Amino acid sequence: MKMLTLLEVGGLEGLVAIIILIIIFVAASVSFMLTMIIKIWYENNDGRKFSKKQFWMTMLISMLICGLISGVVCGGM
Repeated sequence: MKMLTLLEVGGLEGLVAIIILIIIFVAASVSFMLTMIIKIWYENNDGRKFSKKQFWMTMLISMLICGLISGVVCGGM
């Protein structure tokens, strides 16, 4: 007997969408916290300012790294 995977059952598109949204939300939350830590560390040294462009670029890079980690964990190696 062939074992069915979750996606082969049918009608579970909503569940898949919810799982993807949860992954995006967790990645955004972790990235935001990491970016805030980097911002505090950056501004603490020599009184420099962390611009909005630097903030969003750091958050984007952090989210991309979270996405890579998530892909390795969920997809396997």
